[in-house]
Amino acid sequence: MKFRTTLILLVVFVLGLAAVLLFEKKGKTGGPAGPDEKLVQIPSADIEKVSLKKDGETLTFKKDDKNEWMIVEPMEVKADTYEVGSFVDNFADLKIERIVEKEKADLAKYQIPQKEVTIWTKGQTDPVKVLIGMENPLDNTFFAQKEGDPRVVLVGSLLKTPLEKKLFDFRQKDVFRFESSDVGGIKLAAKETKWEARKKDGEWHLEAPLKALAKESKVQTLLDSLAGLKAKEFAAEAKTAEEAKKFGLDKAEYAVTLSFPSANKEIVFSLHKTEDKTYATTSDSTKVIVPETDILTDLEKKADELRENKVVTFNTWQTSKVAIKKGALNLTITKAPNDKWYFDAEQKEETDSMKVDNFVRKIEGLEAAEYIDQPKALAEYGLAPAEAEVTVWTKETGEKPVEKSFAVQIGKTDTEKKQAVLKNTRLAYLFKVDSAFLDEFPKEKKDWLVAPPAAPEKKDEKK
Repeated sequence: MKFRTTLILLVVFVLGLAAVLLFEKKGKTGGPAGPDEKLVQIPSADIEKVSLKKDGETLTFKKDDKNEWMIVEPMEVKADTYEVGSFVDNFADLKIERIVEKEKADLAKYQIPQKEVTIWTKGQTDPVKVLIGMENPLDNTFFAQKEGDPRVVLVGSLLKTPLEKKLFDFRQKDVFRFESSDVGGIKLAAKETKWEARKKDGEWHLEAPLKALAKESKVQTLLDSLAGLKAKEFAAEAKTAEEAKKFGLDKAEYAVTLSFPSANKEIVFSLHKTEDKTYATTSDSTKVIVPETDILTDLEKKADELRENKVVTFNTWQTSKVAIKKGALNLTITKAPNDKWYFDAEQKEETDSMKVDNFVRKIEGLEAAEYIDQPKALAEYGLAPAEAEVTVWTKETGEKPVEKSFAVQIGKTDTEKKQAVLKNTRLAYLFKVDSAFLDEFPKEKKDWLVAPPAAPEKKDEKK
């Protein structure tokens, strides 16, 4: 074992020494490059086509009529814009690290060409060709020559990674991508769960097997997972009925139907798990892929796991007005541009902003301990009329500020369970929540008036 290690080290040393001697010998004709000397300098935006020839294979990338990169050789498929763009950028601005020989070089000594990069630019008939040779063992740079230029030079070691990439690395992996904001409906059928949801007025609502507001973040996570599904492997390029059956997709365990109202179409995602792999395809694609990540856990969530548990969903910091009705108490409080709260629009009667903010946060944080999905007459829950009502107005910032209002009616309180029955006036079902928030209600208007400044303490007079 020691002999083998010694032998390997000796070989590395000999290669390094050979490189040093080579530089010493060629130093008379070569030399350091200027600080900004380039072998290739072309604006990336002007490059329309690039090919990489190595190991008996040629990869060719070409921009389409939308100025997006496509792979056209050895097959025609969409390219990963970032990967191809990075590759192109590397060779569009290729710095010379050192000039090895200025002319009449024996290219075989440098194993030029092991690889070839050819660049076609806008408005130019003849392409630029860069011939890449062996890796320099001293600093991992590469020997190279531009066709038509007699010099042999060294170019940067950062080329190693892009030059070693395969066809798969340059392919677009998220072949099923769509804009999640365009989705208006979802139907999911999995092994042990089925549910439907639809977007209404910018919010997701479960339609079956229960009718309830859905948690926006959970629905969005599911849509983002489907839209961003990336291939770890391409199982089929042109899906056939036989291949669909081969991968279990003719009777897929998971099916997600997405509706796109503006385009008047539906796309069905089908996924099937075997012992060691999950296969996925869509009704809109000819590809069958093995996904890079497992999203089946998201697809196995039941409807009640997607349900929004908050009574109302808003952000305290966006609140612009609050109205409270409870018995004889009837208050409307408005937030001024200085973020202080006032009882009047003229901003003359200031409230204790800390108390108002705390109250609003309590309303925002109300969560269901239980749901009453099919309530009886509202009077049975103390909601006809309600014992109290809180309305919150919010204003979203941006170019077009959006104003919304949320009203919560408060009914009977179970003193033993310490729970109150609440109704979001926009929803058909009721909530049971922890009744502790009721302690935050003011009993009178003066409870929320800003405290007057404390009088200065009088100093004892010296006698």
